[in-house]
Amino acid sequence: MNVRRPISTTAAAGAALLGLVTLSACSGSSGGAEGNKDGKLDVVASFYPMQYLAERIGGDEVSVTTLTKPGVEPHDLELKTRQIADLGKADYILYLKGLQPAVDDAVKQAGVANTVDAATLTTLESHGTTVDGHDHGAHEGEAHAEEPHAEESHAQESPAEESHDHAHETEAGGDPHVWLDPVKYAEVAKGVGDSLAKADPENAATYRKNADELVKELGGLDTAFRQGLKNTTTRTFISTHSAFGYLAERYGLDQESISGLDPESEPSPARIKELQAIAKQDKVTTVFFETLASDRTAKTLAADTGLKTDVLDPLEGITDRSRGADYLEVMRANLAALQKALGAK
Repeated sequence: MNVRRPISTTAAAGAALLGLVTLSACSGSSGGAEGNKDGKLDVVASFYPMQYLAERIGGDEVSVTTLTKPGVEPHDLELKTRQIADLGKADYILYLKGLQPAVDDAVKQAGVANTVDAATLTTLESHGTTVDGHDHGAHEGEAHAEEPHAEESHAQESPAEESHDHAHETEAGGDPHVWLDPVKYAEVAKGVGDSLAKADPENAATYRKNADELVKELGGLDTAFRQGLKNTTTRTFISTHSAFGYLAERYGLDQESISGLDPESEPSPARIKELQAIAKQDKVTTVFFETLASDRTAKTLAADTGLKTDVLDPLEGITDRSRGADYLEVMRANLAALQKALGAK
């Protein structure tokens, strides 16, 4: 499946490898999987949300490297040929199929027995768009505004009848941004704990204990979002691209994206006009942009409509510009930004 922009087969092959040598900012190592000589389980994660799970759940029993260097837009990742061979030496690979075509190709070639696709550990849903990037599933009527706790039944409300742009969905037919929903991310965390226990039975109890602790923290994060966004002046927010479909659906919000599924694409004049009308109608105060993509279009739209701008981080990577040192801190910063923008009471 193609993600945000076409990647040639050659580029994908080369892409699959540059990141492999790249160590995560937290792991403190600069070698590939074969560089671990301390008896720990060699884990390779595709990008930050997978890295965070591996490090939190693996703890001291694993040595984690990540394919995506901090500050690199995950969908743009390019890998070098030598790194595919290194990937084949890993003990355990954690990735999200459909998000990074280059990684998908490299993982397939690596043939590591303990390879886990996070998309299989939860249920994916479609949060598609129509032409011009209009996120159909995010602004359909006022059902969300009337039912702020749509999370209780959202699994049965996938808008399959709508016209979707599947360019940013996994082969399984769903939006891959599951980590932005604390509930779905907790499901993935539980699955990672179980799979690590299977890969390394000697330390199974540690993995399951760490997974349970993380699931509990994610439950607390879910509660904070649910309570913090329960009563707001508006339920609509405008973002650079449609990364927040799960989050919006979980907490009864309406996501309107400027560029649809590709944060670098240019919206049509008709879409800009549409967003201006939506902003006025729904009393939108803020246009959100993100840390790893250009903020030019978001700021232009905000200026043209007299709106403010702020950061809503899709958490595809942690950099020195991130509002927090890890997943939980950045998600709480996202909550604060949404509360301010939506007029939480």
